Amino acid sequence: MSAAASSLRRLTRKSTFWPAAMLGLLLLFNLVSSPRFFAVTMKDGHLYGSLIDILNRASPLMIVAMGLTLVIATHGIDISVGAVVAISGAVAAALIGGQLVLNGGAGMADVTQYPLPVVLCGALGVALVFGMWNGALVSLLGMQPIIATLILLVMGRGVAQLITNGQIITIYYSPYHVIGNGFLLGVPVALFIVAGVGAVLWLLTRKTALGLFIEAIGVNPVASRLAGIRARSITFACYVVSGLCAGIAGLIVSSNVKSADGNNAGLLFELDAILAVVLGGTSLSGGKFTLAGSVLGALIIQTLTTTIYSVGVPPEVNLVVKALVVFLVSILQSQKVKDLIGRQRVRRVAVP
Repeated sequence: MSAAASSLRRLTRKSTFWPAAMLGLLLLFNLVSSPRFFAVTMKDGHLYGSLIDILNRASPLMIVAMGLTLVIATHGIDISVGAVVAISGAVAAALIGGQLVLNGGAGMADVTQYPLPVVLCGALGVALVFGMWNGALVSLLGMQPIIATLILLVMGRGVAQLITNGQIITIYYSPYHVIGNGFLLGVPVALFIVAGVGAVLWLLTRKTALGLFIEAIGVNPVASRLAGIRARSITFACYVVSGLCAGIAGLIVSSNVKSADGNNAGLLFELDAILAVVLGGTSLSGGKFTLAGSVLGALIIQTLTTTIYSVGVPPEVNLVVKALVVFLVSILQSQKVKDLIGRQRVRRVAVP
């Protein structure tokens, strides 16, 4: 086998190769269908364009997917992240207050019941508590992860609607809008938040032994516990991180739409986040995981959604196309398919 063929084989076996290839194909399709797809312009010191729009809109999903990656790596699941997104936004809106105050002829005045740091800490604190709730049910009480998080999936929507009194609370406080709509150095603020969350998680999982411990728990929790790994504590921490990431995403979502909707905010986020993690190459059976792959998976989902809308396909087809893409990438990532492709290459090389 030639060196080039060997290198190509190693490349295709990497967990992030097929997600990156799929994202590249989607971007190439958009470039062909819309030549100005990659055009990025500067207006009023802000970057604008389809690529910036995709990155900005995908930011909440990227954060949720990274937090969920750690849970899935422990052979768990968290289907309550969408509900936590709604709760976080509802708490922030309730602390700010949905009052519109006009500042004479100068427009809208910024009025809030509590300072912005208190609002952010309150919303994230509640998300942290619900992450601890999931972690306690799974790691301390030994409940099945899908059942434990299903409880919060159902209860969380009710909690969010209780906080908002079943109404959509409009947020008129412009400093809060910066989280989801603001720009820093021409780049959306939400992308800096994604980068910050990603950097912290990467440092914790790749520059310390924590990542290795998480993978060991996902492969065999009993053996890892016998080896001296505090499996329950680490599993508990992963669910806490997942809840915190969902809370951060809830702040971005509610800031972006300038309102909190306990019924619809974060709806189906859990499904998109699971799809993003799977597309990124992390196995639902636990073990080895990749944060970068989950980010790529989130970008694939958002790019696919943007592509469907841009080519004029009815929105109802979105879920069908998304399922087909997930099916294709999952098949390509299957170990049996990789082994089959590898055997075929070896046979071609062996034949004189």
